[in-house]
Amino acid sequence: MTSPATPAPEAHPHHRRGLFETGERIQLTDPRGRLHTITLEPGREFHTHRGYLRHDDLIGRPDGSVVTNTAGIEYLALRPLLSDYVMSMPRGAAVVYPKDAGQIVQMADIFPGAVVVEAGVGSGALSMSLLRAIGESGRLHSFERREDFAEIAKANARAFFAGDHPAWSVHLGDLVDRLPEEVEQSSVDRVVLDMLAPWECLDVVADALIPGGVLICYVATTTQLSRVAEGIRAHGGFTEPTAWESIVRGWHLEGLAVRPQHRMHGHTGFLISTRRLAPGVTPPERKRRPAKGSRPEAAGAGSSDDRLGIDDGIADGTESELTGESTAASGGFDDTEWTPEALGERVKSDKRIRRLRRSLTGTSDG
Repeated sequence: MTSPATPAPEAHPHHRRGLFETGERIQLTDPRGRLHTITLEPGREFHTHRGYLRHDDLIGRPDGSVVTNTAGIEYLALRPLLSDYVMSMPRGAAVVYPKDAGQIVQMADIFPGAVVVEAGVGSGALSMSLLRAIGESGRLHSFERREDFAEIAKANARAFFAGDHPAWSVHLGDLVDRLPEEVEQSSVDRVVLDMLAPWECLDVVADALIPGGVLICYVATTTQLSRVAEGIRAHGGFTEPTAWESIVRGWHLEGLAVRPQHRMHGHTGFLISTRRLAPGVTPPERKRRPAKGSRPEAAGAGSSDDRLGIDDGIADGTESELTGESTAASGGFDDTEWTPEALGERVKSDKRIRRLRRSLTGTSDG
């Protein structure tokens, strides 16, 4: 079992400064603003339909250099920012977009030296943001059910950090089964869940979190959002959850034509956050103002519930309907239907995942 007091191994140097070196990933921007990411290797060339560029012309150059290819096309060469790297790196599973990762780091108050639990890993996009925030003195425990996804995530992080990050431990298996084995009770500062059914993990998460610790969940649909909110309330060991989404719109800047861009990434996901209460503490009852017209005396003939056809149990707020036990509270889905395909995700084939894993790790998947 890993203790939160265990010191991190000796730090591996992170190559983010100095001259370009062999093995680094470099971002090239062409005159039209298109981005190309290459890994520098002696003797290799970057080809387009308009000439090619020698890697040797970049190796040893400072960050922010301009290089010219054989057709006279100029490229701006920069080390990719983490946000750039995440959007261009090889993916096994869908990534958490930088705008959401930034919200998670800020709103979950991820701090240097924190002990953080994450599930699942996917392609490692969120993991890298969390590692950046906790630093080498913290500890990130990441749980992933699929070995191929875990290998892809570790390879992506290894390429960005120029080695294995000393604060990162990746555990294969289900969070519910593995979390009690890997961390002590009340030893985790923050938990981040990016998974299909986070409400299934609330009990083990509550045991692992310190009093006042933060749980934040990233979900894709309103049905998931409702289900996890009702699960948090029914658990009784957390504060009232808060949910939101963020939408980022870029702007076109060309002379006097300063306007919003026509294209944008709209909805990516919802975030829902709550905090762990002290053991034995019952959260204060949340008072909600009823909607106008919901009182029988204000509805005229008959009650508003009768006229709207609302079931008495739901109108009274009985526990069976509000704790997530019914199909209404769960969005009309059985647990067996919570799959990436059912939520509209385009899942890559196992063959493509195996090919991607081999290309990143250089090994056979056996």
